Parts: sequence; C-alpha cells; structure tokens
Amino acid sequence: MRTNAELQRDVQDAINWEPQLKNINIGITATDGIVCLTGTVDSYAKKIQIEQVVKKVFGVNIFVENIDVKLQKHETKNDIEIAKEIMAAFEANPVIPQEQLEVKVENGWVTLTGELSWDYLRDVTENTIQHLPWIKGIYNNITIVPEMHHYTIDKKDIMKALKRSSIDDREITVSVSGTTVRLTGTVHTWHQREEAARIVWKTPGIKNLKNELKVDYEYDL
Repeated sequence: MRTNAELQRDVQDAINWEPQLKNINIGITATDGIVCLTGTVDSYAKKIQIEQVVKKVFGVNIFVENIDVKLQKHETKNDIEIAKEIMAAFEANPVIPQEQLEVKVENGWVTLTGELSWDYLRDVTENTIQHLPWIKGIYNNITIVPEMHHYTIDKKDIMKALKRSSIDDREITVSVSGTTVRLTGTVHTWHQREEAARIVWKTPGIKNLKNELKVDYEYDL
C-alpha cells in the first residue's frame, strides 16, 4: 500500500512534469488518499490544469483544492473589458449558442447561466473562456434541458456504453429515474470517475446526473 509521503511526492512530481506548471509553489498534503492543495497561481488556466493533473494521479481518492488566482497588476482588466473578451471568444466558436446564455462578470469572476440541450455544450462553453488570462474563476450554472423531452432512458444502453470504454465497470451500478441517472459503486481512479460521467452525459434525454462513484485505488491491488 502506498504511504502518504509517497502519494504526496507523486502528486508533486506529476505537477512538476507539466512544462507550464514548473516552479509553481503549491502546498500539498496527502492523508489516506485525501489530497489537499493550497497556494496561489497567476492564472485560472493553471489552476484548472493543476486540478486535471492531480485527479489523474493513481491513489488520489478525494481531492480538496484551495488554490487562489492572483493576477499580476499589468494583466488585470475591468469587468466590462473581460465581458467583451468573453463575447468575442464565444463569437469565434460557432458551436456555442450565445442566444441561450447569460454571462455575468464581477471582480474578475464569471458566472455562466442559461439552458443548453447537451452537457458537452456546457463544457465547450466553459473551456472556450477558461484560458483567458484576466479571469479569476468561473461559476458554471448552465442547466441541461434535453431536446428529446419524451425519450425514455434505458439503463441497459448506458451500461453498454460504459462496457465499450476503458473503464472497469464491474463495480458500477446504474439506476434511472425519469431524466435523472445515478451512478454508484467503485472505480480505480478519479479519471475513471470523470470519464464515466462524461459517457453517461451523452445519453439521449438525460437532464441530471448524480455521480456517486467512489474512488478506491486499493480496489485494483
């Protein structure tokens, strides 16, 4: 079994392995699979990248992130300027249905609201702006309203989709209630947990997902 010190070192090494994250001063603690990060970075994009890297480290069961974004003074813009940059980014991406979205910018923090028909559109919308250097954070409050209102979700279809993936689905249970899908059970890594959610969100007619999968790296030993 991996020790806390080994997991802490693995997380630090994984972060340092990324060229854009070298020499970042982040506090890391690891206790029984629970990894906590504290510190400051100079862009929201780096904060997101750190999250993505840490979640893929084998042995991370629970991830707690308390990283603040502190922009350099010469990099800051006022909220109106940030809003204009966001709208320009949306206009440059024809996939994003701008007319269905509302954007609020307050002290560099962006709140996205509106209704979209698919979860991937919600992700694309956030991903399109998360690399803008003047953003301190994003609240993605976009809700999903399926186009197929009368579609009956069959959990067998979801289970087949999970089996086609690289995820070991032996300990995953799928339940369906109306337009809500619930996942319970155990997976090997945090990455598998997120991949399972990504697959399920592609289900026609889905409106809500309750991802209650637990990450237990010991399960694979």
